[in-house]
Amino acid sequence: MSNQAQPLNVLRIDASMRRDGSVTRDLADALVAVLADAPRGAAVTNRDLADGLPLIDEAWIGANFTDPDDRSDAQREHLALSDELVGELKAADAVVLAVPVYNFGVPAAMKAWVDLIARARETFRYSENGPIGLLEGKKAYLVIASGGTELGSDIDFASGYLKHILGFVGITDVTLIAADRLAVSPEESLASARAAIAELAADPEALAA
Repeated sequence: MSNQAQPLNVLRIDASMRRDGSVTRDLADALVAVLADAPRGAAVTNRDLADGLPLIDEAWIGANFTDPDDRSDAQREHLALSDELVGELKAADAVVLAVPVYNFGVPAAMKAWVDLIARARETFRYSENGPIGLLEGKKAYLVIASGGTELGSDIDFASGYLKHILGFVGITDVTLIAADRLAVSPEESLASARAAIAELAADPEALAA
């Protein structure tokens, strides 16, 4: 079977704490449907951060910085969830991050996810020229909504942060789908985000790349 015949492995990550009435969840539904309708189709793995993620602690840090061959069973257990999240990311061809802006930044659970996947020797490595991302060749879609924060403005500490983190682990092909300032102009903002998704749907070959 050729690569083109294989479905696109999509990792969808929802960071909204609202399960009902969430703009980012609704837009992510529409985007994932577009990916599924593309020529390759899509196999979707869902990771809902509203289910909760633990914060890293001293035991986790100690385990992470211990050579893998020297880790104890307890240390491996401390890293088990992190290993699972990293595995999901490694297996993905495309990543859909559906993230609302909370207090000018990302939700706490989103930051917890970042801390659990940003691991030397797993998703990046150090070199004499600085860190190098190990997850090259993947596509990312950032679906971001905000109430009053204008994305790209001086008070937006969400979209730039997420783009930087993705680039840090090697994912530099990033498409932003923005529904910002919903409290100011909801109809215009939603229409713009939906138009961006419709534009993707109009170019199915690009989705199958």
